[in-house]
Amino acid sequence: MVIVGEKINTSRKSIAEAVEAQDVDFISEAARTQAEAGAHYIDVNAGTFLDKEVDYLCWLVEVVQNAVDLPLCLDSPNPKALAEAIKHHRGEPMINSISLEKERLRALLPVVTSQPCSVIALCMAETSMPSTVEERVEVGAEIIRRLTREGIPLEKIYVDPLVQPVSVDTRMGTAVLGGMNQIMNGFPGVNTICGLSNISFGLPLRSLINRHFLALCMAQGLSAAILDPTDKQLMATLLSVELLLDRDEYCGNFIEAYHDGRIGASS
Repeated sequence: MVIVGEKINTSRKSIAEAVEAQDVDFISEAARTQAEAGAHYIDVNAGTFLDKEVDYLCWLVEVVQNAVDLPLCLDSPNPKALAEAIKHHRGEPMINSISLEKERLRALLPVVTSQPCSVIALCMAETSMPSTVEERVEVGAEIIRRLTREGIPLEKIYVDPLVQPVSVDTRMGTAVLGGMNQIMNGFPGVNTICGLSNISFGLPLRSLINRHFLALCMAQGLSAAILDPTDKQLMATLLSVELLLDRDEYCGNFIEAYHDGRIGASS
């Protein structure tokens, strides 16, 4: 299971303040704590600074990669920001994200084909957010076909079925699970990813809902998740489900994380 650490995002007040102040130590520590907690990628997002996003995203790439020896998930809806940030990245990044929206697809295809990278592909077309399993599968299938025709290997594609809050529509959980299952069965070798915490927006006990939804997604074959790896209860759920699904030989990852103090149970 690929873990993308979500915390370096300027939608968080403390991160926005640190980016604006060019506080290298604060951002470096935010990266290190996620790496030490088990992240495989560190997400970097400066999207709240519309006028300065390009400069700030490039700065984040350099600061975070100087702090940790991990690849980054370059997170922006702005093709220009991604095109510049990828030039500063050492190694193979993950690009978040591309979709079937015509202008976004046109602008981002040259970016994601310019060098080896993993690509997060949103199940989003021109009209609106998907609401059903069928809409997710139709859009997901088309964007997979478009990306593979451009030479991107199937195993480098991470399809995001777009998790939406169940507080708005209680069918959103099953729509994501069904879409994920059908996309992965229809395209063996493709990956799926989700922004986990969106599912619980607007509800109490959000961490509880997130943990249970993560387990359900993993049972459907979820390959990766954008989440907070410093949440010990969430990571305990992730690692315990992996061993129960026979993805952790001799339970080694779970036992190691327990002895290292990286996971914990609710009191």
